[in-house]
Amino acid sequence: MIAVDVLSWPGFNQAFIAAFLASLAMIGVVVLYGKRRKVGTPVTWGEAMLAATFIFWMLFLTYGILPHQFIDHADKNLGWAKDKLIFGPGGILKPESAGGWNPITLQYEAVRDTLVVLLHALFFGLHMWLAVWWQKRGEGDAAKKELPTSTYGRPLVKKA
Repeated sequence: MIAVDVLSWPGFNQAFIAAFLASLAMIGVVVLYGKRRKVGTPVTWGEAMLAATFIFWMLFLTYGILPHQFIDHADKNLGWAKDKLIFGPGGILKPESAGGWNPITLQYEAVRDTLVVLLHALFFGLHMWLAVWWQKRGEGDAAKKELPTSTYGRPLVKKA
């Protein structure tokens, strides 16, 4: 029997995965809270401070800690540095400086930075969706329940 320690694999970084899952969980908490909270309920000072603190930590985790952990993992565990070149499968991307045909020297550091930008774009899109969803969360219900009113402001109801 071969013993495999999953936690020592080079592709597994506990801090990055924990930050990624915590970021998604915080977005889920906002959605769950938004579904429970009645639209139009006044916000107290304490609720506003708690919400602002929660959103600050969500953004700090998503745009500060999460990318840092991925960059740290790519540099230390995967060894994606400037000196590590991408040759591709079978050396099809080998640069001219290393005896290949490709005039562009591709480095793993560029792949790392591109993945970090995509990570930012993913969470930026999720946060934009979350903000729009929060603002529109009660629109469908109000249109269904609202009855036409008379000039005096009373609802117009037909008697059967």
